[in-house]
Amino acid sequence: MKQTNRRAIVLAAVIAAASHVDAFVLPSSSSVRSSSSSNVLQFNTFSDTRTMQSTYSTTSATTLMMSSEPSSTTSNTLSLQLTKPLGLILEEDESTGKGVVVTQVNEGGSAFQSPHKDSLINAKIMKVDGKEVGGLTFEQVMDAIVEGGSELSVEFALAGSASTASATEETTEVENEAFKIGTPISITVQQPDKADIVLEAKVGDNLRKTLLANKDIELYRGLKKKLGNCGGSGQCGFCAVELVDETEGKVWGERSEYEDNKIKGGEERKGQRLACLNNIVGPAVVKTL
Repeated sequence: MKQTNRRAIVLAAVIAAASHVDAFVLPSSSSVRSSSSSNVLQFNTFSDTRTMQSTYSTTSATTLMMSSEPSSTTSNTLSLQLTKPLGLILEEDESTGKGVVVTQVNEGGSAFQSPHKDSLINAKIMKVDGKEVGGLTFEQVMDAIVEGGSELSVEFALAGSASTASATEETTEVENEAFKIGTPISITVQQPDKADIVLEAKVGDNLRKTLLANKDIELYRGLKKKLGNCGGSGQCGFCAVELVDETEGKVWGERSEYEDNKIKGGEERKGQRLACLNNIVGPAVVKTL
């Protein structure tokens, strides 16, 4: 059984402040903790598996926004009105190679506050704001989520087969071997011409937010980055950092294909990640650029 990347890419799309919320992306091989997968795209990277994880942060207070008819369900489908960050870890549907399924619902996202959160595990996303996405690629589904507003209408096709239940048990067993959400860890930050800074953080915290919370850390160096950054939506690439995973199990996994497309420069930049698209999954050394 392949260990999935535990890196948590922020479900790129979430819009912070005025319209920005952090989002992450990850291949199936990626999972906040560790999960089994063969070809996963990210929210880990992914030999080719794809997993995407929406940003969730203990510092962001999000509520499940619902209309007078908050959700509708049938025996096989569930429709929810969710605000970003969603708190979902998504992985490419390997049974069809199209669409994404929910592999985990994280505390801190709006989906976690839904009374239906347990039903979302292994559910497939069929519609986003009325748009059919069940037959789209992983990247296209992510784009639909990213480009949507701060509140999304999401329709899920619920899972219930014995095979999916078995897969869930197997994944849970693997994930229990990883750092649990909320585990205190240290992030060592290295900056040009400055002394190292050791940050105390928790597994599940967004890396970008953690770095920005310390006034002695300059994540955006230069006016171009300071004035032109996207606010954590995964679009500009200015929050790129060099990340060194020093854990024995390499819990951060590989970066997502989405990040590969955003971070150009060849082999010398292979170790770089977009801070906004990664939730902390374990100790690491982070070098600002």
